[in-house]
Amino acid sequence: MKKNAIYPYLLIMVFGIGLVFALSLIGLYEGKNEAEGDSGESGEVVAQTPEEIYTNNCIGCHGQNYEGVSGPALINVGDRLSRDEIETVLINGRGIMPGGLVPEEQLDEMVDWLSNLK
Repeated sequence: MKKNAIYPYLLIMVFGIGLVFALSLIGLYEGKNEAEGDSGESGEVVAQTPEEIYTNNCIGCHGQNYEGVSGPALINVGDRLSRDEIETVLINGRGIMPGGLVPEEQLDEMVDWLSNLK
């Protein structure tokens, strides 16, 4: 007696469709939580050092050693720009640099750090 080979394929198909459906529901649930701001985290902004902010937001354009890549060099930027000018650039951006990369509560600390960067 021959066994019908279609049953294993039907089983795989049903399992695959069930898996896709289950993963879709999980994704919808997680997306809903993200949209509502419930990502499972406390929601607190963790304070970063100026070096961490630089590493996370600036290193791609200004280089690992502040030498400038697609953005200008930041070494001795305090000699070229005043503190107010540095703050304005960090808030509003300049050229291809977008504004708002530094959290407002850490702006003064970042301006101090950049002003003294040698």
